[in-house]
Amino acid sequence: MASVRDRMRSHLLQTLSGTDDGSPQWVLDLERGDDAGYFGPGSASWAVHGGMATMVAGIRALLVQALHPGAMAGVHDWSRYREDPPGRLTGTIRWLITVTFGDRATAERSSAMVRGLHRRVQGEYVDARGESRSYKASDPDLIEWVHLAFTDSFLACHELWEAPIPGGVDADVGEWAVAGRLIGMEHPPETAAELRARLDAFARDGVLKSDDRVREIVRFIRNPPLARGMLPAYRIMFAGAVASLEPQHRRMLGLGKPPLLVVPATSAVLRSARGLLGERSTSEEAARSRIARLQREGWSPDAGERPAA
Repeated sequence: MASVRDRMRSHLLQTLSGTDDGSPQWVLDLERGDDAGYFGPGSASWAVHGGMATMVAGIRALLVQALHPGAMAGVHDWSRYREDPPGRLTGTIRWLITVTFGDRATAERSSAMVRGLHRRVQGEYVDARGESRSYKASDPDLIEWVHLAFTDSFLACHELWEAPIPGGVDADVGEWAVAGRLIGMEHPPETAAELRARLDAFARDGVLKSDDRVREIVRFIRNPPLARGMLPAYRIMFAGAVASLEPQHRRMLGLGKPPLLVVPATSAVLRSARGLLGERSTSEEAARSRIARLQREGWSPDAGERPAA
């Protein structure tokens, strides 16, 4: 039984981090740095992005992001998700984890790399009104949509499957506004109510669209090329992600409402994942090691690393 458990843990860590032990060099590098980062222990961001529900939230975010035809065009035209889905996933996770748990300089370098990639991603797409439009991934509306979908997905899944957020939902949205600014968003939402209103505005203004590209990526996300032993748990998490969607988004994605038992079933999968991986990720442990070192060196949190959102 121990060998089966070890294989499952290895498969899971390989999928999430790109290494069997969950400690690629970029995670180990989180021990370096001269400050506690933008957030720190006890923050809403550490709680939300350090929980097991992130695995479901990542699925949900990809589904929601696909509904903007400009964002979908960027994925369709430029992403290597079909040829290298683990690499695509690991790249996204790396940015999330680095901004959440890294020191400020590392978070800023990682975000600068993302902005650089965005400047190269450009092309044309047909919008929801049938008109051809040019796009760049750095366009304000695309950055906004991706940030909103990401923030909303991680918040919604944490509320469904994790403990209450320190400071509440507004603390999470307000803190993660920092990440929005780091990737070039001028006015990210500061509260959960503002987040919801801005998401609703995209639907109300007729921006979102469902087409063959959306259906293609939904099929891929539903059945990704994972190790066979991981597929049963993944299918439950996919169903959990679908259950957490707003009804209008679920309809546009062509997905039916899963049975009520999906939510507790997803909770059971996440408990099992926590049993395999432990209460704290290797990334959080590395960040705590950095902060402990700084404290030994005389650093004080009273200096105030957390910027005004």
